Amino acid sequence: MRIAFVGKGGSGKTTLSALFSRHLARSGAPVLAVDGDINQHLAEALGHHGERALNAPPLGAHVAAIKDFLRGTNPRIASREAMIKTTPPGRGSRLLRLLGDDELHARHVRRVGDVPLMVTGEFEESDLGVACYHSKLGGVELYLNHLVDGPGEYVVVDMTAGADAFASGLFTRFDLTFLVAEPTRKGVSVYRQYRDHAREFGIRIAVIGNKVTGEDDLLFLKEHVGDDLLTHLVQSPWVRAAEQGRSESDLESLEPHNRHALSILRETVDAHPRDWAALHRHAVEFHLRNARSWANEATGLDLASQVDPDFVPGPASLA
Repeated sequence: MRIAFVGKGGSGKTTLSALFSRHLARSGAPVLAVDGDINQHLAEALGHHGERALNAPPLGAHVAAIKDFLRGTNPRIASREAMIKTTPPGRGSRLLRLLGDDELHARHVRRVGDVPLMVTGEFEESDLGVACYHSKLGGVELYLNHLVDGPGEYVVVDMTAGADAFASGLFTRFDLTFLVAEPTRKGVSVYRQYRDHAREFGIRIAVIGNKVTGEDDLLFLKEHVGDDLLTHLVQSPWVRAAEQGRSESDLESLEPHNRHALSILRETVDAHPRDWAALHRHAVEFHLRNARSWANEATGLDLASQVDPDFVPGPASLA
């Protein structure tokens, strides 16, 4: 199952992404955390300390090599230049199992504590004024398009802040999007944007209230979010201590209410099995949109021809 965490900057989405990833890993479930935020802080939230950088080559810096690997022997994709981030897999494409024994996982995954982590890479000074951050996310979108993950397996992606995720088709790559909202007017404003876009495309979202300090905060969220409010976390001294580097690392020490909220998140994810046909249909739709709007002209090709009409990714496609 693929889960995105989104929300206003400062809402706590990176903290929640890390806590949920650790919660899953603690249960023994296969989990991969992916830092897809323009501000790369998920490693630190997972417990990576010190000034030493995480020794994991970022996806965003190796998109060309990722394309070469994933296109495999697919005859519909002539070259890496002809493959864009939305190009869907077809017969001959190299499909991935979660944390499988392949060169992509071996190269780009590093473990932080109990959690395997991939990173998109930072927005560097050389990118300023000449590159869009969504180019960094191309590796994530390609990875998810070619991943055949099964029940009880989890990919947790910490997305960039605000409604910016809708600037690409990446938002359709998830089984469930958790929107983290503080009990403030700014906190729920991103929810309204996400709600309207998600309804247009049939994307499932659920709201997690965060930093709730009392009944007034909870009533505020219920008033502005309604039935989309799934659960909430209370203001956490444990999280604050962890962010200051002075807490116990054991998740068991997290406040009982907040541990229970993490269990609710997992139960909600597990209650909705994957619809592979719908997931692939969204991928094809956004690929055709990109082809018409810019990619055909940029490549000089008709990229609609990359869609394999008789192929749907899923467990059967691994045979």
